[in-house]
Amino acid sequence: MSNQTDDHIAIIGLGYVGLPLAVEFAKHFPVTGFDVDTQRIKELASGDDRTDEIDRKTLKQAKNLRLTSDEKKLKQANTYIVAVPTPVTIAKTPNLTPLKNACKTVARTLGKNDLVIFESTVYPGATEEICIPILEELTGLTLNKDFYVGYSPERINPGDKTRPLPSIIKITSGSNSKAAKRVDCLYQTIISAGTHLAPSIKVAEAAKITENIQRDVNIALMNELAMVFHKVGINTSDVLEAAGTKWNFLPFKPGLVGGHCISVDPYYLTHKADILGFHPDIIMASRRLNDGMGKYVAQRVLDLMIKKGINPNGAALLVMGATFKENCPDLRNTKVLDIVRFLQSYQVKIEIWEPVADKSHLTDIANCKVHTRKPRKAYDAIIMAVSHDQFRQLNDAELDSLKNKPNVVYDVKSMLDSKDIDGQL
Repeated sequence: MSNQTDDHIAIIGLGYVGLPLAVEFAKHFPVTGFDVDTQRIKELASGDDRTDEIDRKTLKQAKNLRLTSDEKKLKQANTYIVAVPTPVTIAKTPNLTPLKNACKTVARTLGKNDLVIFESTVYPGATEEICIPILEELTGLTLNKDFYVGYSPERINPGDKTRPLPSIIKITSGSNSKAAKRVDCLYQTIISAGTHLAPSIKVAEAAKITENIQRDVNIALMNELAMVFHKVGINTSDVLEAAGTKWNFLPFKPGLVGGHCISVDPYYLTHKADILGFHPDIIMASRRLNDGMGKYVAQRVLDLMIKKGINPNGAALLVMGATFKENCPDLRNTKVLDIVRFLQSYQVKIEIWEPVADKSHLTDIANCKVHTRKPRKAYDAIIMAVSHDQFRQLNDAELDSLKNKPNVVYDVKSMLDSKDIDGQL
């Protein structure tokens, strides 16, 4: 295995995870950033990051970073880091096609003593059961004799400018003790917060999924409590504020669970559990509940409209925000679109005000009018779905200008005082 000073790193996949890695490693090593999306490479070469994770100045200053969609340019690398998406199918089973294709790409240039590190989220055992066999079969090389493998799960928090990559502790692991040490030392060069060396690749894989399942289950609990409190006739925010005075109360809140991690990762573990003959009841119940929250919100809004004498058929409704989280352009698996589609089935005329995401893409997938700036009209109902900073900064007069009389305001993210809204989670 090469000395650290001799490393030439190839990052496979330049999305929310791969690009920040490439930029940070390029401060210490020569880096080749590879992505099959040629348009993505062109945009990055011009200094434009559509994920809004890396600014133009930082991209331009990454002098040791070479961007390409030509896999032949990977031949000079001796360390490969795979950071491709691991989505699920429509049937909620792991879709490992991008990961398998990335393994095939690496295999075509993998040489003796090279190191391959996987960051993509998978179920425990996937690296050893899926990735390594592909590498061995296509190269004729043998693991821990001719090449080495590591696993270091990504912990990127999209849109979070307060926790950049170097400030988040990194879990590391390797195919043997030699590989584990090599992986750990490599990440220590860019992670100022430090690293945690896990005892095995499976443990590191499981740790990543556990992080997100814990959040999924806790948010599901809050969502279910919110449903109960609505029936009781009390405000969920008031309840959580009171309960939060206890020292060991966990500050989770109800909400829409979308994105590419929390709403996806649990299905990887449940898939593995099912193969082993175990059905994880709590995890699956939480997934079902959280997956249904878009429809629940839409039904609540319809009920409120009818109670106020507003006919949903033909009513004008504004959805404020469409991304899966605030101040982030990521629309992957956003549950806001579940709200939109359910209301559209009732002939509600929906428009979206989304200042962060790509307008053209959102218009296509939402099938409705999209505003990037504050609309100059009033609506029969408003759903405050995402707490973008721009929405939190609205004053009373600006919000009132969006309201017809009568109107319904439903606050998914508890941005407003309870006296100013008709409903909230």
